[in-house]
Amino acid sequence: MSDLDVRHRRTKAKGHREHMSASGGTRAIVAALGANLAIAASKFVAFAFSGSSSMLAEGVHSLADSGNQALLLIGGKKAQREATPQHPFGYGRERYIYAFLVSIVLFSVGGMFAVYEGYEKIKHPHEIEHWYWPVGVLVFAIIAEGFSFRTAIKESNELRGTHSWSQFIRRAKAPELPVVLLEDFGALIGLVLALGGVGLALLTDDGVWDGIGTLCIGILLILIALVLAAETKSLLLGESAGIEDVQKIEAAIVDGHTVTGIIHMRTLHLGPEELLVAAKIAVQHDDTATEVATAINAAESRIREAVPIARVIYLEPDIYSESEATKGPDREATPGGPAQHPAPGH
Repeated sequence: MSDLDVRHRRTKAKGHREHMSASGGTRAIVAALGANLAIAASKFVAFAFSGSSSMLAEGVHSLADSGNQALLLIGGKKAQREATPQHPFGYGRERYIYAFLVSIVLFSVGGMFAVYEGYEKIKHPHEIEHWYWPVGVLVFAIIAEGFSFRTAIKESNELRGTHSWSQFIRRAKAPELPVVLLEDFGALIGLVLALGGVGLALLTDDGVWDGIGTLCIGILLILIALVLAAETKSLLLGESAGIEDVQKIEAAIVDGHTVTGIIHMRTLHLGPEELLVAAKIAVQHDDTATEVATAINAAESRIREAVPIARVIYLEPDIYSESEATKGPDREATPGGPAQHPAPGH
């Protein structure tokens, strides 16, 4: 097999993974949306018959989650719009904006409401009526959320590779799967807390335990919302490419002949599957303009081959000097080799 065939297959595989990321996220969102709508309806019915504050808090939680998944679907649709003169780099970051809105909804509608409801129930407890309604609904909800969580785990496993779950959530550039994972994980723990609160209230004949369970659900949702807000804020501010992609880009730029090194380089995610690359490259002082232009075109082709999501590339030729190299604080190189770089934060 020729080198060209190998590179073509590698590029095709990477393009498949990008498509899999978007489609996998959509499948996980749709599965979570269907489960949450069914669960929300059952929880409100259980609350109406039993008066359990845990059921009310969980019903609002599921309703907020359903709204969140609708926001993620809207963000994914809006992000597909073509670039315009006012937005020349496209709308890829719409997905980050809507993911950030999810964290706000989860914090305000889900978390704060549950905290308030739990406090009120602890202050003014009352007996749970028709206990079989909340217990039956919670068991159903655990099964349905488990199905949704399983779908999210399956789709995420195809993308996270050897990374741990915490690394995947912190490093993922596509926000949908981490959001659904955290929502479903929080929902399952919340359901266990609600079941524990209702169970203890029934065993002790003290409605305070139902309020305590509700309060714990609210605190859990607020913590998850804060994690989501921190991660999506980082994406909104603009993150660089991952370490592996940066190394591939650096190796692709330098050809050892016309392009002898990288003076400094910056990368920026314009969206989950779109990367901007800007670099000042070192060329020979006696190269002609035609040779430099040819080398730059070749370097751009190698970059796109190595990292297909690098769709916007700007390469500026210059003669290497120490003073020029120090102007790029996050990328510095010596002639003949790629730049050394620190590990990107997230």
